[in-house]
Amino acid sequence: MLEVLTGSGLAASAGLNAYIPLLLMGLLSRYTDLVELPSGWQWLGNGWVVLILAVLLAVEVVADKVPVVDHVNDVVQTVVRPTAGGLAFGAGAGSETVTVSDPDTFFSTHQWVPVVVGVLIALGVHLLKAAARPVINATTAGVGAPVASTAEDATSVVMSVVALVLPVLVLVFVVGLVIFVPWLFRRRRERRRERAAAREAGFRV
Repeated sequence: MLEVLTGSGLAASAGLNAYIPLLLMGLLSRYTDLVELPSGWQWLGNGWVVLILAVLLAVEVVADKVPVVDHVNDVVQTVVRPTAGGLAFGAGAGSETVTVSDPDTFFSTHQWVPVVVGVLIALGVHLLKAAARPVINATTAGVGAPVASTAEDATSVVMSVVALVLPVLVLVFVVGLVIFVPWLFRRRRERRRERAAAREAGFRV
């Protein structure tokens, strides 16, 4: 159960920022004893992989804080974040996968299941993030973009650490998500009504 919570937390974290959970696992595996990656995922601790993830994270952090650019980034990340979520879940859940060394065995032994679960979790969180950002940008004239992005990055870091150190607290995130989703859809409906009312008022004038 704890392994599933760890994988779920890391996948959800990847839905907010694709590179934070992967980079964190790579660093902790390479330089500490806190994380011991399964045999098929030890490449995450490779020095070149860690460096590439760090560079990609730097680009993501900057791009996601600029209005309009953040929307383009979210479109690109629709593929990247779920992929990272699948990798994070597979590695974090401790599945002895053989994705690198033996792809045939990977599919025939159903070891693809945790990866797919991670993809779906990360995709769901990413879609919520992508849906929320236009609402935030519209209501704050773009000023809220860097604030929201910073909050998302911080949440991704905290979620990754919690998933690795105290995975039971991942349930707190799940509860928060359940509260946030209805609010998001309610706010989107309110925005549509406000725009419709503004257009109608404009026609009357």
